[in-house]
Amino acid sequence: MSSSTWTPAALASEARRAAGRLWRAVEAQHRAATMRLVDSLEEQAQLERLLEGSKPPVPQAAARLHYLLATPFRYPPRFPGGSRFRSPTDPGVFYGAAEVRTACAELGYWRWRFLMDSPALASLAPVPHTLFACRVAGRTIDLRAPPFDAQAALWTAPDDYLPCQRLGAQAREAGIAMIRYRSVRDPKGGQCTAVLSPQAFTSGPQSEQSWHLAVTRTRVTWRRDSVLHSEGFQFTFAGGPPAGD
Repeated sequence: MSSSTWTPAALASEARRAAGRLWRAVEAQHRAATMRLVDSLEEQAQLERLLEGSKPPVPQAAARLHYLLATPFRYPPRFPGGSRFRSPTDPGVFYGAAEVRTACAELGYWRWRFLMDSPALASLAPVPHTLFACRVAGRTIDLRAPPFDAQAALWTAPDDYLPCQRLGAQAREAGIAMIRYRSVRDPKGGQCTAVLSPQAFTSGPQSEQSWHLAVTRTRVTWRRDSVLHSEGFQFTFAGGPPAGD
């Protein structure tokens, strides 16, 4: 069955209830940036309220969520062609990963792509990021398992998102909350999850961690230093999308 022939009924018959924890990486600059523009916490709060009023409204289905969880449902896709399971006209999708490493690979890849599309830049200096976890549960399809794994080449295409976007639209119609799939950006192929429904979240953000991300034209480096230990990940990209979202 091709992606275009997966009907909502067929997808619903393959869906199973699943639950788990997801990690997501986000830039941690926002509040620090607004603080630099004002002289007091009171002025910062006022500026934050003004900025909030200029943003798109949060969809009603996501209104109960913490802003870190609601943000992907609030804004249009960052890129004109959409994202892996979201066309330019689809509702929002929250992307997360089962492991910290995979979440770092996913965001790191897109920062690297930004650098590669900016000829005047040789590198991106270390920038603070927050990694956080959240818990999810709901009806799920797993593209790594039968019968979907027979079409793995469609679901893991580095740049052609159309088959996945078609599948995502049909999954929404079937009332499916989540799609699990193999990361294309993590060379180890870790598990990623596309959360289609804001109702899938069963917790707020948890286990927040502070990391720094630095990017050159040949590698992406994540670093986390704490009192007890240091850890990091490095991903090497050369000439195009890495082998192995």
